[in-house]
Amino acid sequence: MTVEVRTFTDTYVDSVVQLEAMRAMRQTEGVDWASAAMGTPANLQAFRDQQVDPSAVAGADPNDFVIAVRAATPGVAEEALDAGERAAFAARPASGERTAEPEPRTVRQAVQAQPSSTVAVVSVPGEYAPLVTCEALSAGLHVLLFSDNVPVHEEVRLKDLARARGLLVMGPGAGTAMVGGVGLGFANVVRPGRVGVVAAAGTGAQEVMSLLDRWGAGVSQVIGVGGRDLSREVAGRTTLQALAALREDPGTDVILLVSKPPAPEVAATVLGAGGGTPVVAALIGLDPGFVAPAAVRLADTLEGGVVATLDVLGRPAPVTTATTGPSVAQARRRLAPRRTLVRGLFSGGTLCYESVVLLSRVLGEVRSNVPINPGWGLPARPGSHQCLDLGEEEFTRGRPHPMIDAEARLDVLAEHAADEQVAAIVVDVVLGLGAHPDPAGVLAPACEAAMAGRGPQVVAYVLGTEADPQGLAAQRERLQRAGCIVTETAARASLVAAAVATGDLDLAGEAL
Repeated sequence: MTVEVRTFTDTYVDSVVQLEAMRAMRQTEGVDWASAAMGTPANLQAFRDQQVDPSAVAGADPNDFVIAVRAATPGVAEEALDAGERAAFAARPASGERTAEPEPRTVRQAVQAQPSSTVAVVSVPGEYAPLVTCEALSAGLHVLLFSDNVPVHEEVRLKDLARARGLLVMGPGAGTAMVGGVGLGFANVVRPGRVGVVAAAGTGAQEVMSLLDRWGAGVSQVIGVGGRDLSREVAGRTTLQALAALREDPGTDVILLVSKPPAPEVAATVLGAGGGTPVVAALIGLDPGFVAPAAVRLADTLEGGVVATLDVLGRPAPVTTATTGPSVAQARRRLAPRRTLVRGLFSGGTLCYESVVLLSRVLGEVRSNVPINPGWGLPARPGSHQCLDLGEEEFTRGRPHPMIDAEARLDVLAEHAADEQVAAIVVDVVLGLGAHPDPAGVLAPACEAAMAGRGPQVVAYVLGTEADPQGLAAQRERLQRAGCIVTETAARASLVAAAVATGDLDLAGEAL
């Protein structure tokens, strides 16, 4: 085997195009491994872990695009690199070719090219995010700050700067928003409605906006605030602005707040800021002793938050416990004896966290890379229940996020399916703008293979709407044909998996 590398200095390539380049290289016959990524320290370490000569990437930095391949011969490696380069730059003008409108390379140039802009989406390595965000705020733009790894003191500074200018900084780490009917980041296509959503995390926002769409209510606005906004350090700066904006929005009748439980003193401030607009707070894993203002409806799951919101609107409660595919009893009959464990393999971080909370209530200790207490982290001991957020950095070094790259979970799925103690595996399939065009089509054969020969049963949840590019019904049907149990909400997938593993069929219908 030979390993070859190409580096393109000062060249940004987004995650979707990186995936296209990686696929093009891997489709070359004789290629054993290939990757395409920006030259962040974590990605460069991932390259070195794949036998890339450290000297070959020594000069790369986060501004550089790097492609690498391990192949049978140097000729095959060069052929694959050529394919990756063509895929990465297919949409760009060739060297020396002039275009009528050169692409903007700064925020200022972008605003000059499109002066009616009101929002900037910032997705650069975290160390550069504050500078770019400041440029956007100075240009009078709200910011959806997609970047992670922004220091908390910078987050506070940026949010104070934005508030002084009457602007919002949504993030850092905000993957989803919908403003004025336009989806930003990983958003779903939903019907207009009267519910405004304020969410600390992307898949939490996506789950509630999709459920509101599917259950007939629709959405007015979705404002992402970032996972730390309700911490003691950030003190709900963007959440308070978002609540105030939605209070003033004539298109919003109810506000649904989605988050992990906030710091107590922050909760007291934030939950009292709804004004005259009803507020439902879905605080995942909420302590039963938590006290909220009387006007605030509380829930401790995403499903529970949406059901409470529908109740505030006077809409009938939806049926949340319906499943398609085999029943829990049928799934148990397909299991080999002595299989008792649950594993969750998630692309959505909030869905993983909610699963840990729900499974721990009925199964006890659940190990995770997003543990709900410090003693339940990784590495996991043998024979443990586990839930993994496969979108976290330790699983995405050198490759795109699993919501973009559906193949990223296949090896992990096969690994856990091979564990003879595992009874049920939960997988989420996230649809929407920016997501993989056919995630169920990639996952379904692997799920079918996992269940063969009395293997663990797969419980799948498809997050999305019929209007999403992938189509909800088609994605569900693909998983059903593979033999998966498909649930109505993410929370139900975890409870159904627990029912399969324990034989307690009542768990699937637990009140939330």
